[in-house]
Amino acid sequence: MRELFVYYRVPEAKAVAAQRGIEALQAELRAAHAGLEARLLRRPEASNGVQTWMEIYRRPGHALGIDEVLQTDIEARAARHAPHFEGVRHVEVFVGMAPT
Repeated sequence: MRELFVYYRVPEAKAVAAQRGIEALQAELRAAHAGLEARLLRRPEASNGVQTWMEIYRRPGHALGIDEVLQTDIEARAARHAPHFEGVRHVEVFVGMAPT
């Protein structure tokens, strides 16, 4: 099952507005895609006034998890929040491993 991990940097001065925006984005995505789970995390420390954040998306019970259609939707909707980010959103896809 595909899971999506998205990381990026947010200036501390924009952190409150960015958090509100990403929480609203994730609520919107959960409402639009049944079974979607979304989390927002950040590193505990900042570096030079910039925080590193990570969004995690998974969809248990769906055969493919985060398929390419859903990934495209997540990325398109997230683009509206680009003014809050410093640099690029890095998108990584991982799949679960079957027990040996």
